[in-house]
Amino acid sequence: MNWDQIKGNWKQFSGKIRQQWGQLTDDEIDEIAGNRDILVGKLQERYGIGREEAERQLEDFTNSL
Repeated sequence: MNWDQIKGNWKQFSGKIRQQWGQLTDDEIDEIAGNRDILVGKLQERYGIGREEAERQLEDFTNSL
């Protein structure tokens, strides 16, 4: 699945995002609103990982959908 599909159906996918990365708050999920770059930044911030690792996790997540 590509990111444009996720962005277009953000309300549907936000629950799956929340399940995958449970440390993200509801406010952060609302703030992300389907923006991939914001999500990557939030993952870096919340989980203390680098951009490359956040990108990899997000890629793995989108491939699993």
